[in-house]
Amino acid sequence: MTKHILIIDDELDIQAVAQLALQAVAGWDVSIAGSGSEGVAIAITTSPDAILLDVMMPDMDGIMTLQALQAHPETERIPVILMTAKTQLADRERFAKLGISGLISKPFKAMQLADQISMTLSWGAVV
Repeated sequence: MTKHILIIDDELDIQAVAQLALQAVAGWDVSIAGSGSEGVAIAITTSPDAILLDVMMPDMDGIMTLQALQAHPETERIPVILMTAKTQLADRERFAKLGISGLISKPFKAMQLADQISMTLSWGAVV
């Protein structure tokens, strides 16, 4: 069954690279949201298999978006993987306490992104 991934990131280049990589390498369906509020709305209506969520966004940042997703009955069980350039040990420990499914460091290697997601969520290897 084809996986559906929602990418919530305000950077157009990250959206494009991640979408292309996930579609080309894994053949997954990908939805894109440019803000936290848009991402929550899309997640509620599409019920993706997983969400890639940028931490640093204007207005509603990734942590606020995560909390909104966790508070909504339609989205509370969707695995969320944070994407961030903040990879200090203290940041990783803080993020881990938030109930995320995983953490992907930015910049990521596009051709390995689908495998990183699959391994994080125990979906098995993509290729």
